[in-house]
Amino acid sequence: MEVFYLSLLLLFVLSVLLSLHYLFYKHRSHFTTPNLPPGKTGWPMIGETVEFLSSGWKGQPEKFIFDRMAKFSNQIFKTSLLGEPAAVVCGVAGNKFLFTNENKLVTAWWPNSVNKIFPSSLQTNSKEEAKKMRKLLPQFLKPEALQRYIGIMDAIAQRHFASDWDNKQQVTVYPLAKAYTFWVACRLFVSIEDPVEVASFAAPFNLIASGVFSIPIDLPGTPFNKGIKASNIIRKKLISIIKQRKIDLAERKATPTQDILSHMLLTSDEDGRFMNEMDIADKILGLLIGGHDTASATITFVVKYLAELPEIYDQVYKEQMEIAKSKAPGELLNWEDIQKMKYSWNVACEAMRLAPPLQGAFREALTDFIYAGFSIPKGWKLYWSAHSTHRDPICFPEPEKFDPNRFEGSGPAPYTYVPFGGGPRMCPGKEYARLEILVFMHNVMKRFRWEKLLPDEKIVVDPMPIPAKGLPVCLHAHKA
Repeated sequence: MEVFYLSLLLLFVLSVLLSLHYLFYKHRSHFTTPNLPPGKTGWPMIGETVEFLSSGWKGQPEKFIFDRMAKFSNQIFKTSLLGEPAAVVCGVAGNKFLFTNENKLVTAWWPNSVNKIFPSSLQTNSKEEAKKMRKLLPQFLKPEALQRYIGIMDAIAQRHFASDWDNKQQVTVYPLAKAYTFWVACRLFVSIEDPVEVASFAAPFNLIASGVFSIPIDLPGTPFNKGIKASNIIRKKLISIIKQRKIDLAERKATPTQDILSHMLLTSDEDGRFMNEMDIADKILGLLIGGHDTASATITFVVKYLAELPEIYDQVYKEQMEIAKSKAPGELLNWEDIQKMKYSWNVACEAMRLAPPLQGAFREALTDFIYAGFSIPKGWKLYWSAHSTHRDPICFPEPEKFDPNRFEGSGPAPYTYVPFGGGPRMCPGKEYARLEILVFMHNVMKRFRWEKLLPDEKIVVDPMPIPAKGLPVCLHAHKA
């Protein structure tokens, strides 16, 4: 498959080379703007995309960044990614610059593949669309709003463990973590709760994230083509759900506050206009992806590190069992319980430092500006990488060591720890992710101790870090 895919890339390069006029126009700023950042731009159109993506496929996503920081500059270097001239901004100063200049000098940018996979949402990367979504989400994603969902998360987690973990000697963690987080997202976003329906709904989602962050070659068998097909399948299912929800709301079989879908259907903008069905479907699709992919990756790495570090496992186990023993039989977790899981959350934070589910993100220059003495032309893309600070020994001494105590007290310095981004575009689902990760940790810890079956399992990034074989483990149930 890899040879086939590389052959397609070569054909693509050859076809691009025929479009010299377009290339000159598209990348004219390379030649006309003085004092660009140091670096190289690679092949026409493809640029350094293959190297950028393949470093993740090989399990070393930070290598692309660190090699160029060492060769060109530890502050900023130029490249070309996903068909766009780009500058990679590095370190604490780079994070601070991008996060504090949102909607001033830079704005969010997504690859063109997003518009193919989400065809009705051509505004996906616009400020106005982002503002609309951030007005819709707070009542569901703020800590005080999420408190009422903790019991639902715990009930789903208990059903998940009863069906997929209990009485098993071996399990593969990553697909099970995805099943749990997707079940939670389906219940809280669109009120789908039946496990059979959730499972049938989940299958196409596995192809979408890889398609969004892939080379946009729409040929059979490529990740991009698979992502487009998967999004179309899911969109049809969502349209059907939306139509039925409209009927249920009209007949008062559904409530206005039961989930995000009802809220979207009943909320108008400043001009009194309601979103159409396709727009809602695309937004729910994006939320379902964001609401389970990143958390499931973090859960998997938490399980991995707890298997490798028994002394840390013991501390998490002690914390979680104190909570478990305080509960009456059948009593679900609540907000007070979550607040007691401080060390457990430190462990999850350290897992996200070493294996950030969000490797980085793009911005687009709104105007020409100077950064670190170098010119950034309007329209250029800028990329920040979590690894440029997460694995910096200045920000985190002994950066390869797993140490949850880094997050005691006030925690890491500002702009050093960025698994959820930062500034106005910090992930609005941060607290949602915290809750579902901690609920999972509580349920797995009070049931099992485990050991890895593949001691040296490779980690790949596509586009999130995951163990190549899904992290198979041997389970040892606690004695009652």
